[in-house]
Amino acid sequence: MLIDTHAHINFSSFEKDREQVIQKCLDNNVWMINVGTNLKTSQEVVDIAQKYPQGVYASIGLHPINLDTGLVKIKFDKNEGKHLEQDFDFNQYKKLAGLPKVVAIGEIGLDYYWKPKTTGRKQRFFQKQKDLLLKQLELAKELSLPVIFHCRMAHKDLLEILKSQKGIKGVVHCFTGTWEQAQQYMDMGLYLGFNGIIFKLNLDEIIKKTPLERILIETDCPYLPPPEFKGQRNDPLKVKYIAQRIAEIKEIDLETVAKITAQNAKTLFNLK
Repeated sequence: MLIDTHAHINFSSFEKDREQVIQKCLDNNVWMINVGTNLKTSQEVVDIAQKYPQGVYASIGLHPINLDTGLVKIKFDKNEGKHLEQDFDFNQYKKLAGLPKVVAIGEIGLDYYWKPKTTGRKQRFFQKQKDLLLKQLELAKELSLPVIFHCRMAHKDLLEILKSQKGIKGVVHCFTGTWEQAQQYMDMGLYLGFNGIIFKLNLDEIIKKTPLERILIETDCPYLPPPEFKGQRNDPLKVKYIAQRIAEIKEIDLETVAKITAQNAKTLFNLK
């Protein structure tokens, strides 16, 4: 068994063959967690998950890029669509999070890739994202759900916030930080998620040092396809290429990587 802990099957690139892709994954013993990025996509991943008795799950949350701060212009991905929210509707997200097959809050976090140029606007922009994250962490704690963290160019601030939090379980999705940062996350009990970015950036040493018991595998599909599928749409079946690369780096067999990462996912997200 393989478990893709971070997919976006609800996005438009799967519009024509979504059910076929999901069924092919299930037929090949590949489970998936589809991840929401705003209220609209969170509803979509819940609707998809509820169609399947097992193997397809949902995570709901407001991605930092989808927060309308009024301070920066963001380039939108046509796959996801443009669905900005001016504030986090705690009650609406709580209602969604309580539905069957929802196993996490996410993806949530900090993203400093697009940011204002002036110092004052930049600081307000950062603070709005931090405030949003704290609200969603409160929801996760209230519902005792793990968190799928998104972090781009913001590990210092994310670590600082998490140091002040108690009882947060989760995974740092698409990890691209330093080994020192990886250690700090793991010291907090968090997992590290690795996907196709490992074919673009040299994360071999971090993967080698990270205990397999703290690793989750993911695709972030339709993005980040393995090199063999450059320019093509990614999908959860290709999570095996991530597992294979991790096995090569750690000099262990694929079956061990598949077995332990699947158990990690089942444990963290309480998958049944």
